[in-house]
Amino acid sequence: MKNILAIRNDRFGEFLLIIPALKVLKEEYPQVRLSLAVSAQVKELASLIEEVETVFVWDEIKNKLRRQRFDCCVVFNPTKEAHLKIFLAGIPVRVGYNRKWGFLLTHKILDTKYLGNRHEVICNLELVGLITKKKFLSSEITLALTLRLPETEKYDFLKGAIAIHPFTSDLVKQWPKERFIELGRRLVNELGEKVVLVGRSEETFSKVSGFIELINKTTLVELAQVLKQCKLLVSCDSGPVHLAAAVGKPVVALFRNDLMGKTAKRWGPWGKGHIVIEDSSLENITVEEVFQRIKEFVGIA
Repeated sequence: MKNILAIRNDRFGEFLLIIPALKVLKEEYPQVRLSLAVSAQVKELASLIEEVETVFVWDEIKNKLRRQRFDCCVVFNPTKEAHLKIFLAGIPVRVGYNRKWGFLLTHKILDTKYLGNRHEVICNLELVGLITKKKFLSSEITLALTLRLPETEKYDFLKGAIAIHPFTSDLVKQWPKERFIELGRRLVNELGEKVVLVGRSEETFSKVSGFIELINKTTLVELAQVLKQCKLLVSCDSGPVHLAAAVGKPVVALFRNDLMGKTAKRWGPWGKGHIVIEDSSLENITVEEVFQRIKEFVGIA
């Protein structure tokens, strides 16, 4: 194969978790031209993946696939549209999950990700395993999330800060925002830490004295650069958890453990050195518990 397309055109957190699978594809086919089709929001971030030559916006390329002469396409997030478009484009090898018109694929596996019994990274590796023939055990995987960030000194003033991301796209996974603020205040007042609030929200978020506030003020690439300067991110289950992991920063992640397919076992921060605090109700996770775990991490407890 000489020309492979990978499709993952949903949210940026899920997108980042295909990076190890892309690494495997490039290792197996080192001479291949590896391209991505992503959402417009993710395009700039996707361009930072070293193994990728070309990044397309799915909505702009989906009707022009035939002229690109792809030998293979891997669909990481199954949709009827994607399966139909790659079939009509005549791509010879079509890889994906056997759902949403999976009969249009040439290589497919059952989609059991909803069971949540393994990490999303493992699921992505299993999918590319259909054409690489490689098998992976969780304990053996050392493939990391990595991004090639552009050099900048813009956020050097944040060096050593603790980043707090107080949002999530799913309200059932939301730790109360007022607890994030209380936690931040304790980090500032009791530990003397520098705290920066990050993320995007359509809600009105009042400025909080004592914090550096970058909410709605960064692109995804800039957010990656911010997190690179910080020593730690505190967040619920959200895209920035995976972005922090991709720039080599540890995460304190707050998860519910009672929602099949939505627990940290599938969606937790990938790699070593992270802290996951879980409960069947996020209301049961106290500020004190999170504060003490951070103290342990920074070596104060």
